[in-house]
Amino acid sequence: MMTTIPADAAIARVNILGAGISALTMPLAVARILAWVEQGARQYVSVCTVHSVMEGRRSPAMRRAINGAGLATPDGMPLVWLGRRWSSAPVSRVYGPDLLLEVCRASVERGYSHFFLGGAAGVPELLAQKLQARFPGLAVAGAFSPPFRALSPAEDEQLIDRLNAAKPDIIWVGLGTPKQDLWMAGHRSRLDSPVLVGVGAAFDFHAGRIAQAPRWMQQAGLEWLFRLRQEPRRLWYRYLVYNPLFIALIAAQAAGLKRYPLE
Repeated sequence: MMTTIPADAAIARVNILGAGISALTMPLAVARILAWVEQGARQYVSVCTVHSVMEGRRSPAMRRAINGAGLATPDGMPLVWLGRRWSSAPVSRVYGPDLLLEVCRASVERGYSHFFLGGAAGVPELLAQKLQARFPGLAVAGAFSPPFRALSPAEDEQLIDRLNAAKPDIIWVGLGTPKQDLWMAGHRSRLDSPVLVGVGAAFDFHAGRIAQAPRWMQQAGLEWLFRLRQEPRRLWYRYLVYNPLFIALIAAQAAGLKRYPLE
């Protein structure tokens, strides 16, 4: 049985280029989310990769979004390795697609409901169907794919009304990084749901739209290579520019040549 974790129990943060990444494991992340739902907390979770951290270096707003999250989980293996090296707490990968499955599995017996926001047209609805088939009894409050363009103020207000009317316990946000993190940070105060979780490509993976990397590649930190082969035009800058720059900046931070305060 899942251990109950108080919603206010402290979880250490590891400073990675100014992004406070939570030092935790998958069971602790799931327990924290369930505790928030149970207690009616108003929190959001940023599932972080090297891309997230580098977007945070480029954008102060993104950095604030990560550091303002109730949890900023180590999704990318480099963040897991650094978390283990720079923290005394146990750290394991809290991978967005796996986090989605684990929370859905645990929420069935509790009756918690879910809303799936994001993805291409038809993807969140398909995702909901597949998850309900995988976890019989899973409560789905709704699914919606917003336009890829920026919403008008009126459209944004309509979306907020739609989400609040559905009354989900957890809103899963699949808008991609950094959009989903900025959206959660900007909308958290206007939403009644206890928890928002940004899980990026998890929608496409579990809907069957995009194949996941083999588990051995994920564990070896090579998932980026698999995804680059899938979508080279979209992902080349993220992996071929950001990854080497991340290594250089981490080396400078580790050597004490550069300091990155947590905002």
